[in-house]
Amino acid sequence: MAGLTRESPDRPAAPTAREPAQPASYRALRAAVRGFAPAISVIALAAAWELVARSGAVTPFMLPALSAVIERIWHDLVAGDLPINTAVTLYRALAGFLIGAVAGIALGVAVSRNGLAHWFFDPIISAGFPMPKIAFLPVVILWLGVYDLSKISMVAVEAIFPVVTATIVGIRGVERELLWSARNMGASERELLWQIAFPAALPQIITGLQVALPIALIVAIVTEMYMGGYGLGGAMNTASRFADSRGVFAGIVEIAVIGYAMVKGVSMARRRLLLWHQEAVAPSTV
Repeated sequence: MAGLTRESPDRPAAPTAREPAQPASYRALRAAVRGFAPAISVIALAAAWELVARSGAVTPFMLPALSAVIERIWHDLVAGDLPINTAVTLYRALAGFLIGAVAGIALGVAVSRNGLAHWFFDPIISAGFPMPKIAFLPVVILWLGVYDLSKISMVAVEAIFPVVTATIVGIRGVERELLWSARNMGASERELLWQIAFPAALPQIITGLQVALPIALIVAIVTEMYMGGYGLGGAMNTASRFADSRGVFAGIVEIAVIGYAMVKGVSMARRRLLLWHQEAVAPSTV
């Protein structure tokens, strides 16, 4: 009789009670709070800036109020100076960045796949990467003048090194098993490069591009400050010469906003380009 009252080991376990599903309004509120969280630090910094500037602890010349700086930005926008200077700076930064990106990827592929190219370029890359290339700006001015060619050239020289090093590291880090398997299946060297090595190295290459883009913007602004003329850097330099404190801080805010937009744009492009990569796969939740 005891055997009749004992539960069978094959009997399925009783279903456990599931947690109640969260309402849609709660999930929407939670997503909104999560999306708003990164802006808290920026809002806190802006509020602290306004309070310190209006407290009387510093003069308006040393630190103008943020509201006054925003008013100056709006005035420059309406007058047309801000769009012109922004367009000029972005043209120089993006033109130099594209030149450096194309040259850096091509050179990185050559160095990682060709022994002669590695023998010739590797010492130059090793010595030039840690060197502050902006130190060559006076030489570039002597050779190319103070116009767009010299500024774009400096941006390209600075941007090429993060891209070339990332490309070399990415291609050399491709798993050998993938290359061996492709060779055993009859793939040519060109097919190995463009169908195996380059796609596998793409995350590293894009990381190099993400590093090079802010550098391109920084170098473009520095060259404009040094050489003068149109551009955000040139406008800040002119404001500094005329003791226009609001103009200088307005340039800082403008550069910060543009740089943030550029970095976010590259991050969005990275997610779209690497949809197939494991880093784009959402982690599983339990």
